[in-house]
Amino acid sequence: VQLQASGGGLVQAGGSLSLSCAASGHTFNVPMGWFRQAPGKEREFVAAINWSGFTTYYTDSVKGRFTISRDNAKNTVYLQMTTLQPEDTAVYYCASKTGIVSRNEYDYNYWGQGTQVTVSS
Repeated sequence: VQLQASGGGLVQAGGSLSLSCAASGHTFNVPMGWFRQAPGKEREFVAAINWSGFTTYYTDSVKGRFTISRDNAKNTVYLQMTTLQPEDTAVYYCASKTGIVSRNEYDYNYWGQGTQVTVSS
C-alpha cells in the first residue's frame, strides 16, 4: 500500500493550498484522514472522510477553512485549505484505515510520507 501526498509549499497568511493524496495497492473505498505535525509538537488530526465522501470530520481549528474530499475513481483524497495562518505550518500526512472513519491517528494503518506546508506571516 502506498500513499503519496503532494501539493505542499510556501504561502502567505490568508492564502490557499490544495493537497492531494494518491493511493495505490489497496481498495480505495476506505476511510481516509489528514493529519499534521508542527515542529516540536505531536501529530494532530486535521480532517477525515468516510469511504463514500458522505461523512467528514474536522478539527475545530480548521472548520470553515479546510475541506476534505475524495475522488474514488482517481484513488485520490484532497485537502483544500483556505485562509491559511502561520499556525497551520506543519508537515501534512494522509493516512488510510479499514472500518469506520476515525479522528484517532492510532486507528490508521497506512501513512504517506508527508508534505510540508509553510505559512508566512
